Amino acid sequence: MNLCDQHVAVIGLGLMGGAFALGLRQLEPASIMATDCNKEVLEKALEEKIIDYGAQTPEEIARMLFQSHLIILCLYPSDAIDFVKTYGRYFQENAILTDIVGVKEPIIRDIKEALPPTVDFIPGHPMAGSEKEGFLGATEDIFVGRNYVLTPLPENKKENLNFIKTLIKRLGFVNIVESTPEEHDRKIAFTSQLCHVIAAALVDADEDLKITDFEGGSFGDLTRIAMINAPMWTELFLMNKKALLAEIDKFEESLQAIKGHIAQDNAEALIETLKDVRDKRVVMEIQRMNKTRTPFPTK
Repeated sequence: MNLCDQHVAVIGLGLMGGAFALGLRQLEPASIMATDCNKEVLEKALEEKIIDYGAQTPEEIARMLFQSHLIILCLYPSDAIDFVKTYGRYFQENAILTDIVGVKEPIIRDIKEALPPTVDFIPGHPMAGSEKEGFLGATEDIFVGRNYVLTPLPENKKENLNFIKTLIKRLGFVNIVESTPEEHDRKIAFTSQLCHVIAAALVDADEDLKITDFEGGSFGDLTRIAMINAPMWTELFLMNKKALLAEIDKFEESLQAIKGHIAQDNAEALIETLKDVRDKRVVMEIQRMNKTRTPFPTK
């Protein structure tokens, strides 16, 4: 399958949808079409020639989908489900649908129920983002050097899965991981959702808005992601609450152990814990660097 012959529809031109459109523009598909609830965003994307066609009315969206070989669903979880329920019947026969939603089990279940059987749904999750929001925050290099998780379904056609993998690589992602939906949701609860919970809690823990006068980088690094898209992350937390609550419990246990060493002036135990943590993190970083082929830091 050759991308230059494909008409692509991006559903939602927010941060990620905008980044997909920008990246696709460099790859020169037959056309890039898009829809967004914000008319001004569509007009700007058309004016800057990032997309070739913008659809907003139900009739325009249906017409766009009927022409699209590849549909990339870049919406909040509930909106992604609602979109497919509303417009699934207009998808072109044998079209490929993929999504970027950060939780997989409930999304896959509900979307599959609403899709025609001829549409090949290949769920995915780009591990990329920014503290910025919306189309104006999108850049074409947001994907470069990042991971991409795919949760293929048994019925996916091999040639379509290979097409998606090739596209992901061409957009700049360097490490494609295949996972079950269950494994994805369990691991993403730790590597993504828990991190956002911790960042939010850390900022919430102090009322001093001038506290950054006393930080040398650590606070900023830890709390950048607290500049959070509240509605979207609320949906993700609640849709994956079983896995996320389990990770919060494990984090609280670890925090309590370190707190106990400090309270008891147990320097030996604290040193041992911090050494173990450092060694573990170094191994993680080496593995990540080997997969992304970026230089391992010397300091």
